[in-house]
Order: sequence, then structure tokens, then C-alpha cells
Amino acid sequence: MNRYARLVFLSVSALFMLVPLYVLVVNAFKPQQDILANPFGLPVEGLTLDFLAQALDNPQFNIFRGYAVTLLFVVAVNVLSVVLAGPASFVIARSPRRRYRLLMLAFLAGTFIPSQVLVIPVVYVLKTLGLMGTIQGFVLFETVLTLPFSIFLYAGYISTIPSTLDQAAAMDGAGRLRTFWQIVFPLMRPVVATMIILNTFSVWNDFVNPQIILGPGSGLYTVTTGVYAAVSQYSTDYTVVFPTLLLAIAPLLIFFVFMQRHIISGLTAGATKG
Repeated sequence: MNRYARLVFLSVSALFMLVPLYVLVVNAFKPQQDILANPFGLPVEGLTLDFLAQALDNPQFNIFRGYAVTLLFVVAVNVLSVVLAGPASFVIARSPRRRYRLLMLAFLAGTFIPSQVLVIPVVYVLKTLGLMGTIQGFVLFETVLTLPFSIFLYAGYISTIPSTLDQAAAMDGAGRLRTFWQIVFPLMRPVVATMIILNTFSVWNDFVNPQIILGPGSGLYTVTTGVYAAVSQYSTDYTVVFPTLLLAIAPLLIFFVFMQRHIISGLTAGATKG
């Protein structure tokens, strides 16, 4: 009975998640009248790529430029997150001192704070530093948002790696920083891959933070803010809305299909290792 109940629950949950995606994909290839008449039906006159082509040529938003800008942010945030969270989690995981445990709890508490709550204080800080409306300010803020969960996940994984490796490296004359990057970090590949995937989804899908921090005056549009600018004045023209939204999420769908196994393996590796 439990097995069937679990199957029903998972099926219903998957249905709630897949139906909006199905509506988005199907209606991206249909004319306006078909969308209004039967939004859940397949295209009556067959699939057409005309509406996607029009979305690619939308004068309000260059989707390829949005891809490039967002990818720049994704790469920068992931690199900074690994560089900052990796050594910090190594110190926390390897130190028996209580203050480092308290620091770990502080980072853990940070995972429960919504980023939207921090936007207004961050705006004042960035204005004071002269980073408001800049790439540097936005990348720093997004990186800070990734640190609590990254450190929590990394520290849990590092604690499963035998400390005898550190001792052997120390006997060979390696310092703690070198030990981490050359000995421990290569063993963290599954969990690092998981965090890179999760951070990529977070940065790519973020709308509120780039809309406020970058602002329309900066001329920098991510995929989400660019889509908003492109479809806001055509909100009732679904032949513009659906194809543009599909183009915005298409790279993430492809990315998820190829990388989904790394998410599961990275999240479970620390619990099953050793």
C-alpha cells in the first residue's frame, strides 16, 4: 500500500510540474486563435517555427545577448563561490574548535533567509561602495547568496574524507591551502558539480535581484529581465509571450537533461561515502 501511495504522490507531483511546461512548449508553436481556443491541444495545422523566429528577431530584446550576459554571471558566480566556499568549508570541517561550529550554524541559518529580504539593505551597501548598477556589484551579491548552502554542503562532504590524507600531505611539507586544493578538492568533484548546477539554475532564473541591482539604466539584461522587457507590452499577444519564454528556459532544460545525475549523486555522496 505504501508503494502505491508513494507512486500516486509522485505521479501527481510530476503532473503539477509538467503540465505548465507542456502548455508552454505546445503554445510556442501555435497561432493566437489556436492558443485561445484550445491551449492544451496540439497545433491544429501542424508545428511552425515562425513564431520562434519572430521571437529571435524581437527588437525589444536580443535573446543571444541575454544568453551571453547571463552566462557571464553564471561563470563568475560559480568561480567565486568555489574559491570562497571551498577553503572556508575545509577549515570548518577540519577544526574541532567550537567557534567554527558556531560559524557553521551561522552559515546554515543563512540558507533560511530569502534573498528578497536582503535586497534593500544590499542596495544601500552597493550604493555606498559605488557598485550599484554594475556587473561587479551584482556578481558579488549573487555569490554571497550561494555561500551558506555551498559551505554547508562542502563541509558535510569534507568531513567524510579521511583526515589522514591531510596528515600525509603535511608530512610532505604541504601547507593547509595546498593540501586543500591539491588533495581534498579533487575528491570533492561530485559535490562541487552539484553546487555548480544549483547555482547555475539560481542565477539563470533570478529576476528580482538583477531587475533591482542592475536596473534598466545599466543596459544590462539577463535572460529573465530581458524577457520581461520584451513581453511586458505584448502580454496579450501569446505568439510573442510563449516563444520568448521557451527560448529563455530552453538552455536550462538541455543543461538539466545532461546534468541531472550529478545533482543526485552529489547530494547523496557525502551521506554514502565511506
